[in-house]
Amino acid sequence: MTTNAIHHFINGQRSEGTSGSTQDVFNPATGQVTGRVALASAADVDTAVQAAQAAFPAWADTPPIRRARVMFKFLELLNANKDALAEAITKEHGKVFTDAQGEVARGIDIVEFACGIPQLLKGDYTEQVSTGIDNWTVRQPLGVVAGITPFNFPAMVPMWMFPIAIAAGNTFILKPSPLDPSASLMIADLLTQAGLPAGVFNVVQGDKDSVEALIDHPHVKALSFVGSTPIANSIYERGAKHGKRVQALGGAKNHMVVMPDAHLDKAVDALIGAAYGSAGERCMAISVAVLVGDVADKVVPMLTERAKALKVKDGMQLDAEMGPIVTRQAHQRITGYIEKGVAEGAQLIVDGRGFDSTQAGESCADGFWMGGTLFDHVTPEMTIYKEEIFGPVLVCVRVPDVATAIQLINDHEFGNGVSCFTESGSVAREFGRRIQVGMVGINVPIPVPMAWHGFGGWKRSLFGDTHAYGEEGVRFYTKQKSIMQRWSDSIDAGAEFVMPTAK
Repeated sequence: MTTNAIHHFINGQRSEGTSGSTQDVFNPATGQVTGRVALASAADVDTAVQAAQAAFPAWADTPPIRRARVMFKFLELLNANKDALAEAITKEHGKVFTDAQGEVARGIDIVEFACGIPQLLKGDYTEQVSTGIDNWTVRQPLGVVAGITPFNFPAMVPMWMFPIAIAAGNTFILKPSPLDPSASLMIADLLTQAGLPAGVFNVVQGDKDSVEALIDHPHVKALSFVGSTPIANSIYERGAKHGKRVQALGGAKNHMVVMPDAHLDKAVDALIGAAYGSAGERCMAISVAVLVGDVADKVVPMLTERAKALKVKDGMQLDAEMGPIVTRQAHQRITGYIEKGVAEGAQLIVDGRGFDSTQAGESCADGFWMGGTLFDHVTPEMTIYKEEIFGPVLVCVRVPDVATAIQLINDHEFGNGVSCFTESGSVAREFGRRIQVGMVGINVPIPVPMAWHGFGGWKRSLFGDTHAYGEEGVRFYTKQKSIMQRWSDSIDAGAEFVMPTAK
């Protein structure tokens, strides 16, 4: 089988880099190596930073409307190539093609938002704040900024970052996951076709070494990161130590509360899709079903039937509901969690470890396949409840009432996303007010905010002061400057030695 060489993109062109190190890229459905991605050295990172730094002054001085026109052209090209981008994601990540299409569509939403940057960068103006003095604010770009993105959304998560950063006048370095790197180069090519100047957008492929080089580089002014909580915490602390602005989104353990008055068929549909979509490899996946009162005796059998009937197939088959696990190592890690759940006393209702990979399609026998797993009678002390599994494992916790459900969720260290299915307006209102989680859905299983609202959790799911994209994204990638102005004919004669006050 032919393997593709996957390079960096620096200063407007592909680059092999200087390290000579590479990493295999797999098709998770077949287990076959399809490419080899270059791994950047610190010198390669520095080359990319130098290119971005050189491009910054001219790009920052480009009027926002002209920067927006580049984004509009990029948007047009994205829409024309969205299926090709989705196919590349499926073949390297494993998620089903329709899900990859959805990922690209949600990324496109952010690009559309960034096209409005002339309006988003408008400051405030106050005439005559004091006699003869006017005061206004402007938002200006930071300089060279970087994004470090995870494997599970190789197109959408980078598009949470670079469209706003670039539209605001910064130059950008993307460090994607080496597990599915091809999408980053396709994006770079489309930005070039859209007329983006060389050096404004760069891609450095790599591993931990390239991440550390970006964090430590003195000319990188801000970092955005999405990944696991331990790494997010480390990046936040290390970046802050170097004086950088850091936005680090960490892990999750998302709950969905099912009330006795909920429409159970719709609640089960929501649980199945949110738990097993993308093989559970989403930071917004529902991994805990909190079943209130006697609803568990009805919901668990329904979940059992649906989990057993999941269509687990090669993602390019259009009727597939779930694809493979991204890597063999991830498959082994998830298997370990299932074994631990059994050992700690949870009731294993559906065991995904025994999935027959030949059912997934031709040439899939060596892929990283697993079926959906379902546990019942899980308690808060169990590892499978406390830790993020990041796989197709749904655990059911039984509670007597909504107050206990809210307390259970609020006691968890993560506060990323949560959902409540109910037909009661009072329950929904109380749940929304009391829950200590950053993104809340009422009868919405995966409450990912739209492009103009911003994404981010609470507690150990977010390190930093701002959420991703939306108006908070604009604030993250810009700094405010306040300007006060007066002219000599309004200045009184003589020195003033007191704190200026409004006159």
